[in-house]
Amino acid sequence: MSHLFSSASIGQVSLENRIIVPPMCQYSADNGMPTPWHKTHYMNLALSGASLVIMEASAVTPEGRITHKDLGLWNDEQMAAMQQMLIDIRQYSNARLGVQIAHAGRKASTDLPWFGGKSLQATDPHGWQTVAPSALAFGDNYLPRELTIEQIIEIKKQFIDAAKRAEQAGFDVIEIHAAHGYLLHEFLSPVSNQRQDEYGGSFENRSRLLVNIFHEIRETISPNIAVGVRISATDWLEHGWSVPESIELTEILEDLGCDYIHVSSGGLSAEQQIPLSPNYQVPLAQAINEHTMMPVIAVGLITEPLQAEAILATHQADFVAIGRGILFEPRWPWRAACELNQQVNVAPQYLRCAPHQFKNLFK
Repeated sequence: MSHLFSSASIGQVSLENRIIVPPMCQYSADNGMPTPWHKTHYMNLALSGASLVIMEASAVTPEGRITHKDLGLWNDEQMAAMQQMLIDIRQYSNARLGVQIAHAGRKASTDLPWFGGKSLQATDPHGWQTVAPSALAFGDNYLPRELTIEQIIEIKKQFIDAAKRAEQAGFDVIEIHAAHGYLLHEFLSPVSNQRQDEYGGSFENRSRLLVNIFHEIRETISPNIAVGVRISATDWLEHGWSVPESIELTEILEDLGCDYIHVSSGGLSAEQQIPLSPNYQVPLAQAINEHTMMPVIAVGLITEPLQAEAILATHQADFVAIGRGILFEPRWPWRAACELNQQVNVAPQYLRCAPHQFKNLFK
């Protein structure tokens, strides 16, 4: 048995293999509602052979969207639409399904990526006033408004309410987005957080909002649902959020009952210097994995089955997330099973398609 195709669990959620599809924004929603694109897209990914598909960042409030076409979980209508989408998918797939809840902070109110992704002013038909821990802009984006204590408390409630809706919709996994320069990451990093109150300054203060959000969600949501956190382990900046701080945060979250940590990096500053190469983020996952008993998900330019197998075999991480690679090759897990001489579950409608040389590929 290969490591990649061995079974494992995230919290109380059992997974058939170690292949995860991470959240990837589609920018195709209508007022936060899923559209036929999402139904087709996520059905396809759920039939890929990956054991867990985490749906894209879903905003906890309209102002928390990256673009006006982001998914949302800020109202019950969105919850009901996602619930129906999960029901439809589960008719044909036994993949576990998760959702990422998020607030884009100072990186909100941008145009669609294929239209350039530029920051939009509040006066633009598709723009609004952004908010952040401090009134510091991201790159050339428009200046955000610094959040008041009352607004921070309201955002915390919005995260908790979104998690409740995710539970009601029927998701197996809820992921709190604290990476890529979005709001919770902005609080963590001293580069973007220059507050002088209980939410700024020390590590304890900068991590307070995320820790409180996680703690209250974990206390509220059924233990049968896995709750994890995605972080940027480093800002790739000399005086930014760092790996030692990520390790300390991970240990705190683990003590509070966190079910997994999903390790990415960067996204906070245009000044970041990222050494892009295959596996470039895996050492970050490994550094964290050495200090936690929680499952660790590695992600970032993992494209080949033997590459993924080696990450797991050398205990650098417990799971691998295949993002852009599985968009390009939606049956990546099938190819991985072929290369590693393993079997993979498929919908019975596809059983006839196994190539002759891999006639035992499907369970």
